[in-house]
Amino acid sequence: MSKHNFSIEFFPPKTAEGTEKLRGTRARLAELQPKYFSVTFGAGGSTQQGTRDTVLEIISEGHQAAPHLSCIGSSRDSLRAILNDYKANGIKRLVALRGDLPSGYGAMSQASSEFRHANELVEFVRAETGDWFNIEVAAYPEMHPQAKSPQDDVQNYVRKVKAGANSAITQYFYNADAYFRFVEDATKLGADVPVIAGIMPITNYSQLMRFSDMCGTEIPRWVRLKLASYGDDTESIRAFGLDVVTQLCERLLAGGAPGLHFYSLNQAVPTQAIWQRLVKQ
Repeated sequence: MSKHNFSIEFFPPKTAEGTEKLRGTRARLAELQPKYFSVTFGAGGSTQQGTRDTVLEIISEGHQAAPHLSCIGSSRDSLRAILNDYKANGIKRLVALRGDLPSGYGAMSQASSEFRHANELVEFVRAETGDWFNIEVAAYPEMHPQAKSPQDDVQNYVRKVKAGANSAITQYFYNADAYFRFVEDATKLGADVPVIAGIMPITNYSQLMRFSDMCGTEIPRWVRLKLASYGDDTESIRAFGLDVVTQLCERLLAGGAPGLHFYSLNQAVPTQAIWQRLVKQ
């Protein structure tokens, strides 16, 4: 596993209790020696301060950190200030995203925004900071839920890469074939950068279905039926989920995926369990 790009994502906690819990989670996951921790950014910048605080705390602990940065609803001046602040604090990585639309943010608001697409954000970061940041962008092996077609979605991705992205992190998925096909299609169009596979551990069936409905991730029918059959048997759900996701990771790495990015949901045990199985292979 040491030859692969392994990273872990957190969301910024909103309470003092959540902050303490995340510190404990981070301490346990730091033992796995990930390349970096990323920290998400809320719709319309709603967690901007929390993202910054969490990232700076990670840096102070001696780890690399990559704040998410979204452009919808942001001005050039506000983004410039954020970039300058991150540079001043020695942060060298960014995850550049269009970002989710905040509640009540309609089509007219989006049309009047200074940035409408992630490739514009990547271009802006490069124009402002040169090669200071390692920029990662999002990729969607099963298509972004708002894309017109898979072809359009791949073209959108290619634009982000050609704007200056160094690599990509995918939305989570459970169909390895979708990942490999996406990488093949993007590479043929000239987007030849590492595509890190996003991994979501399976620990809660209803939560997984809710997340997947929102982001357009397909849960294979056999997996859905098996999870549903366990009802409230949390232990069986977690054991089955661990098998499914570990096997997915094994296939991805064996097939040439350059690394894995774990969506931890601020929990340590699920990611630890998958990691421990992988290092024993």
